[in-house]
Amino acid sequence: MDAPTLTGRPGVHQDGTMESSASGVAWPAILGGAAAASASSLILLALGSGFGLASVSPWSNSGASLTTFTVMAAIWLIVVQWVSSGLGGYLTGRLRTKWSALHTHEVFFRDTANGFLSWAVASVIVVAFLASAAGSVMGGATQVAAGAVSGGAQGATQATAQSNGNPADPTGYLIDSLYRSDRPRPDAADRDVRSETARILAMGVRNGDVSAPDKAYLAQLVAARTGLSQADAAKRVDDVVAQAKAAELKVREAADAARKASATAAIYIGVSMLIGAFIASVAGALGGRQRDEYP
Repeated sequence: MDAPTLTGRPGVHQDGTMESSASGVAWPAILGGAAAASASSLILLALGSGFGLASVSPWSNSGASLTTFTVMAAIWLIVVQWVSSGLGGYLTGRLRTKWSALHTHEVFFRDTANGFLSWAVASVIVVAFLASAAGSVMGGATQVAAGAVSGGAQGATQATAQSNGNPADPTGYLIDSLYRSDRPRPDAADRDVRSETARILAMGVRNGDVSAPDKAYLAQLVAARTGLSQADAAKRVDDVVAQAKAAELKVREAADAARKASATAAIYIGVSMLIGAFIASVAGALGGRQRDEYP
């Protein structure tokens, strides 16, 4: 069936149906609802941050556990989206002008869409505000760090010279292996011995374990410097290697825990925003229906 064409009168088709000249997007109402939703979101987020900081403690066996804190944060994010999105969507529906000569289903769709748009605009505003606040905090931290770095540049240079290179640099380890002796000199400079030991341990941690020749060489160094027997020196080397591996494992576990926490937070934020979009759409339809009931 061909679409009806307009007659000479604006807004009137040849079949007699009316067409509104106004857009279905009520931007004034949308912006008003988005402003209310943004303000309520920031207030609730500030309250949630205060409650969260009050519930945690740096002391062990004190304050809420990590699991409890995560659950509380997830629930609060949903509450924030529920309340702010509902308020913004409802105000959008109530503040829009009344549409005449429209089918009930079309009015319902427009109110739902306007409620969703108010949620979208409010989300953009909140994200922009939080990003600006985070940028300001990071800017201040960067200035402090820059001052600390510039103030300690000379000390860092001296420390680098004393350490005889970066222990994590594999080149230093390879160079040490070229000049390694089967009989370490007990009168060698303490700085050189410690730097070589650091490079051996760093290479071992990187590869997962210190090799048997490196352990034997370290035991010889320890025996020559401390006067311990070869067996006691070897046991001390094994203990230190085990401690280095345990420290590396803790670092990896902390990084994995941070990764999981970030993934969980992203999921909670996404779910809460989906709930907020749904609530804003429903609230927009509800506010529009009540607007039409009370002319």
